[in-house]
Parts: sequence; C-alpha cells; structure tokens
Amino acid sequence: MRIHFHGAARTVTGSMHLLEVNGSKLLLDCGLFQGPRQETYERNRHFPFDPRTLDAVILSHAHIDHSGNLPHLVKQGFQGPIYATPATAHLTDLMLRDAGHIQEGDARFINKKRSERGEALIEPLYTEEDAAWVKPYLRAVPYDIAFEAAPGVSARLVDAGHILGSAAAVLDIQEKRKRTRLWYSGDIGRPGLPLLRDPVLPEAADTLLMECTYGDRPQPDPQWACQQLRDIVKATVQRGGKVIIPAFAVGRTQELVYCLHRMMHSGETPPIPVYVDSPLAVNASEIFRMHPECFDAETLTFMRQYKHPALDFEKLTYIQAVEESKALNDRKNPMVIIAASGMAETGRVLHHLRNNIEDPRNTIIIVSWQAPHTLGRRLVEGERLVKIFGEIYERKAQVATINGFSAHAGQDQLVEYALRVKGIAQRVILVHGEPNPAKTLRKILVQNHLEPVYYPDLHQDMEI
Repeated sequence: MRIHFHGAARTVTGSMHLLEVNGSKLLLDCGLFQGPRQETYERNRHFPFDPRTLDAVILSHAHIDHSGNLPHLVKQGFQGPIYATPATAHLTDLMLRDAGHIQEGDARFINKKRSERGEALIEPLYTEEDAAWVKPYLRAVPYDIAFEAAPGVSARLVDAGHILGSAAAVLDIQEKRKRTRLWYSGDIGRPGLPLLRDPVLPEAADTLLMECTYGDRPQPDPQWACQQLRDIVKATVQRGGKVIIPAFAVGRTQELVYCLHRMMHSGETPPIPVYVDSPLAVNASEIFRMHPECFDAETLTFMRQYKHPALDFEKLTYIQAVEESKALNDRKNPMVIIAASGMAETGRVLHHLRNNIEDPRNTIIIVSWQAPHTLGRRLVEGERLVKIFGEIYERKAQVATINGFSAHAGQDQLVEYALRVKGIAQRVILVHGEPNPAKTLRKILVQNHLEPVYYPDLHQDMEI
C-alpha cells in the first residue's frame, strides 16, 4: 500500500491524498489549491495523476479546500463514486455550483477592466455548468455505516465536528495477508463549539493521517472570541462605521450569526442590522435544517421549537439578489456585513471591501486562517496598499483578527487526538499545516513517545 501526498502537503490548502492498494486507486479529498493566481490555475487544472485511473474518492467535508477541484476531476475523465456523508453530499453540490458561478462573475468583472486596458482576458477556473457534473457521482453514506470503498478496503465515516457533515475516514484494509487501519482525520473540529457534535477521537489506527493547522498554539475559548467580536462591533458603531467580515458561507457564517444573535439579544451591543450577503449561505441554511443528525443536544432543542440559533434572528437579513448586495454599499449607517469568501479571494466580499476599505470608520474582521498570497493574508499582515479586482486601494479601514471562531482543533486538542493511538500506531503523518505548526506539534508528540511522525513534501509518496 502506497500513499501520495498531492495536496495540503506543507501548506493548508488543496487537500488531496492518493492511496494505492490492491491494484486500486482511492483519492482522499480533492481540494482546490488557493494561492498566487497563476500557480492556482496551473495546480488546479493539472493533476499529478490521470483522473481516469481513479476508482473512488472519499470526501471528508464540503469546504472548497477539500472538495473544490472535483469539477476538474470529473471533467478530465473520473467516473467513479464520490463517497461522503448525506450533509456533505448536499453541501458539496451547492458549494461547487456556487464556486463556479462566483468564478464566472469574477472573470467577467476582471475582464471588463482588462479589456479597457487592452490586456489579455482570463478564463474562470471552472464554470457553474462544470460544477453541476459532479452531483451524479456523489454517494451519500450515513455516519458509522461501513461500505466497500475499493476491493479489500472497508470504509466508515465518523463525525469530525468541523462543519455540517464533516467526517474522518476510517479505512480497514486487507492487503494480501496483512490487515491495517488507516485513519484520515480530514479537518478536526473543536469540542464544545455551538451547533455541532464533538469530534470522534481515533482508535486502533496503524496509520494516523491528520491535519495540523494549529499545531503551534491552542485555540482561544469560543466565548472569548464572541467577547472580542462584541468589543469590535461596539467600537465600530461608535465611529459610525461598518463591520465587514469575510467568512466561509458554511460553518463560520452560522457561528458568527449565532454570536451576534446572543450579544444583541442580551443588550451587550446595539441592535444594528446584520446582513449575510451570500446566496450560498441562504441555500446552505435550508440544508442545515435538513440534517438534524449533525447537531448537538442544545441545537436540537431550538429546532424542536421551530427555530435555529444560527438561522433565525430578528435583525438578520439574507441577501440573494445582486442589486440588494450593491445597495448595501450605498447605505451609510452602521451594520455588519458577512460575505464569502473566507480568504477574501472571490465573491461579493471583494465588492464590499473595494467600497469600504478606504474609510477609517470601518473595520474588517478576519475570522479564519488565511493562505499565503491571498487578500485576506495581506490584510492580516497589515499591508497598506492592496489590489482588488486588479485595482490598487489604500487600506484605511481598521483590520482585526479573531482566532477563536476557528472550527479547527487547537494544539491541545490535536495532541489529545493523536495520543489516542499511542502504543498502537506505527506512524503519524501530518498534513494540512504550515511548517512551523507541524514542527511544533511533531516535537510535542515525540516528547510524548508517539513516533515516528512524518511531515511529507508535496508529491512525496510513502509505503505504509
């Protein structure tokens, strides 16, 4: 059995791991790489393997950095099943179509500017039509139900507690006379977060393939993050400004709305309008209601009362129409605008940033990890001049970073996760993390006598 690390190796984007076993090829995730525009185009359009030779895909969850390159996989000849939980299958179809739609819209907007300057036009990475071809290949499998992913590979999806429908993949593999268990974590959630159940911890794994995004630090308490948000919103309202939050439409947006709901209901902040400017978030909200199997006891209680703590909110307005979105930038009163994308690379949030970034009354809040070379990362790093849709803007708005909303496990939780297989696992493999977090986590695990711990290079392969 051999595994190839074709994405999210020494970085946090583009998850894609190819497993060769019993003459079959099984792909764990097929994420979109996000980074410099030219590198993004090249890496996402050219696979380091022939998609026609793949037998199946197992999808950990619907976030674009784990699912977002499925349209290219199908377009280039993949015809096998894509296994996922029911909620992930629903969300993936929705999110891929939305990603294609956004990429088409962004390309049109950029090309209008480029045409005026006599520059070469760009093509969208893929279209909404391309994305729609993925749906027939999605195979919904409930949590904890075993299925044959490939000959000799019995798979099971267990709750990862990261976003709606997220899962770790447990692969029990019979290869000749050898029987082994590979546990692929996907993205590991945090215990105690609102809405979702806690992640299932690994057991009896011979190989643990796990993320290490925050391997260098623990995550702040979610309540502390809400308090930070409260203080920033109050200060911005006092200045008469707007709060702009780039956020993933699924997961992070619902957490933010839940937090804003609580603070305004309790009187901790003024009851100002909150706009979720994302057609995807509107549709995702319906999918949330369809999958009560993913929620914790507190959320189920709300739902029995025909409410949802992340979806029903008096001051909350979901924006779908483009004209409604544009109108938000003409309004001068204080408000909160939550819009995709989470790394401020595509979508409507770019228009809100373009219209509000040069006003010192406003605040841009970054609430998730930002990949290198993205606009979100440049804002976090304090750059004064930033490029949006090819135009240069001077950042005068304040930028605040709140880490506590992350749905990723912190260092302490990653250590607990890994140590569950101490004395059993023959190896731990760290992916989906930058070098410093991986190095720090590896050191802690070795100090706790869990080794060997590997941190593979991109396209490296390993016999397991």
